[in-house]
Parts: sequence; structure tokens; C-alpha cells
Amino acid sequence: MTIRRFSSGPMVCALTCSLAAVAAPALAQNPPALVPLPSVFDFTRGDKVGVALGVGLEYENAYDGADETEFEAEPAGAVQYRTGDHLFFWEGMELGWRGLLADNWLAQAGIRNEGGLEPDDSADGNLAGIAERDSHVVGFLEVRRGIGDSWRNWIAARLMGGPSDFGTLGVLAAGHRFGDQVDGTGTEIYAFMTFGDNQFLNKDFGVTAADARTSRLPRYELDGGYRSTGIQLVHRRDLTANIQAIGQAGVERYSSDVADSPIAREDYEFELSLALVWAF
Repeated sequence: MTIRRFSSGPMVCALTCSLAAVAAPALAQNPPALVPLPSVFDFTRGDKVGVALGVGLEYENAYDGADETEFEAEPAGAVQYRTGDHLFFWEGMELGWRGLLADNWLAQAGIRNEGGLEPDDSADGNLAGIAERDSHVVGFLEVRRGIGDSWRNWIAARLMGGPSDFGTLGVLAAGHRFGDQVDGTGTEIYAFMTFGDNQFLNKDFGVTAADARTSRLPRYELDGGYRSTGIQLVHRRDLTANIQAIGQAGVERYSSDVADSPIAREDYEFELSLALVWAF
């Protein structure tokens, strides 16, 4: 899965459902996905190769903790190769492998690009004077356990780490899938908690002595530990035999230590997104 921090809601669901209302009548059921979860993409549809290309629109905080928001349009897509219970993928910012280790055990591993924090992320000048935080290519490892039949419920853990100036992030999550589809479409909701070491927390929310001298912000340093709690809703629907809508919405509430950072002008972040992709 691509978890925001692990990479939601009525607005996206309503938009997706309204698009579906003008699509063709009921579509034939696709072959079973690797796991029947909307948050785990499988565009292969029973073939070895799956390709999906399209465009996505996001509405979210301009940066973590910002009181500014932004709309952003960007490409959406994936290239996948599946052999049995193993799937190799490129999906947006992630490149890796996922596979079933047993009927109810899914593992994922790979690399992803994580963007940094830049002064011009704030159009209002709230980050003026701070040093730019670099982007990083980092590694991730995730294990997910299905509970009950057909992955109706699940629990998961993800670990992400990179260079010394990036640090380490850990995520625990639990989710529930609605509906009877086994092809990866439908609706899913999950809750998650994130934990980071001091390097990870300070790269986004710390203010160094040098930052304090060149900006209007007071010096601030965080210890490692609990970072946030959030909830995410994912909805995937076939509009035609080839066009699929993917909607997400979520909100993440920061710990008190993170919320006290002068960079965090809000104690939460949110995301609304809708993507339309053509699956070949």
C-alpha cells in the first residue's frame, strides 16, 4: 500500500460516486487482485503485466503543519509485473515488490522518494529564512496481516528509513474493507499511528540555531517518539472497462510536541484527492 505516513472522506466519495452514476451499467467483475484491498493496487487483472496511466488532483496543506492549502494536479499511474503471488511495481514515488507469504500475510519492500521542506512552500512567507531540507530516496518495509476471510480486516506495520539527515519513521495501522469485491475496487478505511526518531521529527518541525538567526522563528528541537494519529478513507471504482476512479481523503492529528513547533501553524494535516486512470 502507499500510505501517506504509513502514503479518505465524504467529499471524494461523493465525487467518485457521481462520476460512476454517468458511467455504463454494472461492469463485469475483474479477476481477483493479489489482495482484495483498495489500498493495495493490482492493475494486472489476471495478466502478467499491468499498466495504468492518468491524472490526479489533490487538495491539501501546502506543507506539514501549514495553515495554507493548495490544489495540485499531477500524473498518476503504475507499471506492474505479476508472477503468481508476487508483484513488482513502480507506483508514483515508489518502486518495489509485494507478495503473499501465506493466505493472510502480505509483505512489501522497496524504495521511495520523500520530498523535503523548502522556504517557498509557504506563499505567506512563514518559512522565510529557514534552511532547505533535502529530498531523499529512502527504503521501506511493510508487513500486513489479514484477519478473517477475504481480508475483511487487517493490521500492519511499516518501517521507513534513509540517510542520517532523514532518520526513521515507523507506522502501525489497522483497517476494514467494505463490500464483497475481490478485484481491489470498493471502499476501505484505516486508522494509523506514526512514530519517528529525533532526526525525522526535526527535519520537518525542528528549528535550528542557524534557522532562528535567519528567520522569525524561535529555536525548537524535538525528541523522538510518538508523532501523530490519523484516519484514511480509500475508494476505488471502475467507471468503464478501462477507466478507474481512485478517491482518498484523510486527516492526521499531531502530537502535542509536534503541534508546539513554530513550523506547525496547525495541529493537523489533511488530504483530499481524486485520480482517474486508464488501465491497459
